[in-house]
Parts: sequence; structure tokens; C-alpha cells
Amino acid sequence: MIATGGIDTNGVLFNRTSGQILSTLAGHSKKITSVKFVPGSEVIVTGSSDKTVRVWQETEDGNYDCRHVMRDHTAEVQAVTVHATQKYFVTASMDNTWCFYDLSTGSCLTQVGEASTEDGFTAASFHPDGLILGTGTTGAIVKIWDVKSQSNVAKFDGHVGSVTAMSFSENGYFLATAAMDGVKLWDLRKLRNFRSFAPYDPNTSTNSVEFDLSGSYLAIAGSDTRVYQVANVKLEWNLIKTFPDLSGTGKVTCVKFGADAKYMAVGSMDRNLRIFGLPGDDDPEEPISPHHV
Repeated sequence: MIATGGIDTNGVLFNRTSGQILSTLAGHSKKITSVKFVPGSEVIVTGSSDKTVRVWQETEDGNYDCRHVMRDHTAEVQAVTVHATQKYFVTASMDNTWCFYDLSTGSCLTQVGEASTEDGFTAASFHPDGLILGTGTTGAIVKIWDVKSQSNVAKFDGHVGSVTAMSFSENGYFLATAAMDGVKLWDLRKLRNFRSFAPYDPNTSTNSVEFDLSGSYLAIAGSDTRVYQVANVKLEWNLIKTFPDLSGTGKVTCVKFGADAKYMAVGSMDRNLRIFGLPGDDDPEEPISPHHV
């Protein structure tokens, strides 16, 4: 199953192999900016430009009902990330705060902001161990937070433009971040940037970046989708495949790896979701019809 969020304010759940719509999540009043499954449950969390966050629970008939609506933010919610325990989640907003929520009750346990800056949050991701949180801002800054103390324990600069996406490696040693100038890889033990990718021209933003679960592959999406394979984390990342943007819009909006990196789900501005897979595996590179309007 694959979940998507659209500018049409809806979330849509698809069967990956058939492309059939399984459920439509209707309730937001502006575009959905982030959609996350809660692993091991029938729960989905969505964030929206309408400043709200919604928690959806699967019902007996296979549809999803909205269980909670959170209205703690005062500006667009740009990112949602689920904690490793699957009991909590964080939302990050353009109002320069992030909120830590209890999933079962929908209660905001703490809301963290910084008075020293007016930069809004544009990306967020939990570290695999759940102890730290990464955020990106409109001011091109990547911040690392201690979740328990809610304190900012590290700050990375060097990007150009808003940070659009971030992904921790599964072993927890590295963080990939994307912005207008491409992708940077950060060593979380030495707190430094050790590799940068600039796949596109200066006017083309990198919109998505994703480690696969094994940490062997890194996908980067902007005007196309590129997959790199690591030979040596610090020294050698080989570009093994470039998938052209088949939408004709010149803008890929997101990329996610499937199980064991056997396929990738790629969203773009033509409202299509495309699945790229291994040859002979479930008809690779077949677009799922545009169900967002």
C-alpha cells in the first residue's frame, strides 16, 4: 500500500501492484504537505498547509476515519515524522515551532520554538533511535535536537535555499539533507559535512532525498530521479541509475524506496504516482493514474 497527499487537499491510498484506490482521506482544506504511515498499525498521519495535522485510523470496511485534528500550529505544517516507538510523532511548521504529540490521544506534549530566529521549519525527521530529531529551515539551516530535553544540540549550515527534505541512514551515523543547491551528507559523530551532490543547475531545487533501509542506496529527486550506490561511505558514491521525469513538468516532488529497495515510488507535479521497479518485477515504470486533481 502506498499513501500520497495532493494539492487537491486529499490523501489517497493505493494498492501498489494494481493501482486501485483503497481509500481517500478527505478533510484538510488546503494541500497536504506530508503523509506518514505509523509502522505496525493501521494509522496514518497527515500535515497540511491549512495549519492542521490529522490522525487517520483504518475502519472495519477498509476506509480511514479521522480520529484527531491537531490545531496547535499557526502556519503551514511542512513535515510529519513518526517516533521509533510508534507512540509519538513530531510536526514541523512554518510558524518556527515543532510539536511533539502523543499518537493515541492527539495531545501536544510539548511545542518547541526559537525566539532567536524567524526561520520556519520546512523538513523534519526522527533519528532511528528516537533520541534525536533533525529539522530543516527556510534559512538553509539543519538543526539537531535532543528529544528528551528539547534542546538544540547541533547546527549545520552550508546549504543554499530552504531545506526541502532529510533522511537518516538506518545505522544512524549519517544524515542526508536536500535544498536548492543539491544534497549534503553529514557525519553525525564528527558533526561535519563530508560529501555534497549538486545534480542540477542552480535554478533547480532538489526536492527529495532518501536512504534505503540498508543504507546502500541514496535517491535524489529534482528535475529527474537519481540513485546512487555507496561503495565507500566517505569516498565513493556511484550514480547507478537516472530515471527521467516522465511527467513533462520538470519537477519530481518526492521519492521513497520500497521494501529491500526493490522498487521506488516517485511523485511529480502532473499528479501521477509512478512505480519504478526491477525488470520483470510487477511491471516497473508503470504510472498510477492521476487521482489527485
